[in-house]
Amino acid sequence: MAERALESEWHRCRYLWNEAVRQQKGGLKPTFARLGKLLTDARSHNAWLREGGQVPQQQILRTYAQSLEYSFAQKGRGRPKFKPRRKTLPSLEYSSRGFSCRDGRLRLAKGIVIPVVWSRELPGEPTSVRVHRDSLGHWYASFVVRREVVAARTVDEGSSIGIDWGVSVTATTTLPEFDLPYLGHRKRCAAELGKAQRKMARRHSGRRGPQSKGYQRARKEAATLQKKAARQARHDARAWVKGVVDNHHLIAVEDFTPKFLAKSTMARKSADAAIGALKRELIERAVRAGRKVVLVAPAYTTMTCSSCFASAKQRLGLAERIFLCRECGFTDYRDRNAASVVLAVAERGHTRVDDVSHAHSPLGRMCVQSEREILRLSGGAVNPALPLPSQEQQTPRRANWQRGDGGCTGRSTP
Repeated sequence: MAERALESEWHRCRYLWNEAVRQQKGGLKPTFARLGKLLTDARSHNAWLREGGQVPQQQILRTYAQSLEYSFAQKGRGRPKFKPRRKTLPSLEYSSRGFSCRDGRLRLAKGIVIPVVWSRELPGEPTSVRVHRDSLGHWYASFVVRREVVAARTVDEGSSIGIDWGVSVTATTTLPEFDLPYLGHRKRCAAELGKAQRKMARRHSGRRGPQSKGYQRARKEAATLQKKAARQARHDARAWVKGVVDNHHLIAVEDFTPKFLAKSTMARKSADAAIGALKRELIERAVRAGRKVVLVAPAYTTMTCSSCFASAKQRLGLAERIFLCRECGFTDYRDRNAASVVLAVAERGHTRVDDVSHAHSPLGRMCVQSEREILRLSGGAVNPALPLPSQEQQTPRRANWQRGDGGCTGRSTP
């Protein structure tokens, strides 16, 4: 009963999200204030929307407005897209006036009562909650709780580390004890996963639409294996990030974008390592701890000598694992040398290898990666002291909505 009510609530919220996307594609820029007025008008004329809670509907429109604003403020970020019915997992957000916790149960707006299995006690009074379902069909409730900020561990300001990303070794640093090897959690469960996927293929009817219960069981088995490997990789990544942040003040990170690896022979291994998520986790935790983070462009880091900063004449092939400088004779492991170059560039106050060579030229630029760019990659909020890029306000247009098709974590059992 509770699960059916949550799914119905999600379909209403998804409908509102898709209507907001449709307005944006039609030439409007729907702000939260404009969407709020349209929601009030739509609820007064639409009984189907009135059957759901107003709080989650307002929250999803607020989330859409924030996503749209970030898409204009951040280069390379796409606009919010439609949420398909069968491909989008439910996710509902409630503010403090839309839920309460009494007698070990989570009570949501419109009389939805959910028994919750608490993973741990809440350290304070929750201010909001997000109820969502994962790919296995399990429902979770994630609470936001206010609590005192714990001071980060103090470290020597002279402590620094450079990080170079790779595939065979996920993260190579200037200090060998902080290297992160390729963990290969998905590789270890590849045999079981392949067996489950072959079972899915055998039980698929070959027709579109609902499949048999046997197919659904095989699909859930495959999803369980994938989820287990992803959680293991996330846990090990967070443990490694904590060790790096707790022991270093300056963290020089190669600004590596692993997207191009998806079309190479290293696609499976790079996806298993989750380099992009690992880099975001590192930057977010370092910024939260007050560390100095410098993002260095990956260009020429492999070809440059960390001892004399001489550049090689030709690119090194992937098979060449030892770097040898033709100028000074310095020899080191290829990725270790690149990590040292990344750190050397950051210590000199630059973000590119070329800037070190042309530091004294009129065209040289001495710039450390801005806080805005670091927070962009970490997914955090932008410092309000930094000016936002101006956005031209478009002339508002009237629009009417018609019904179409359209902290602390606890696992809930509706």
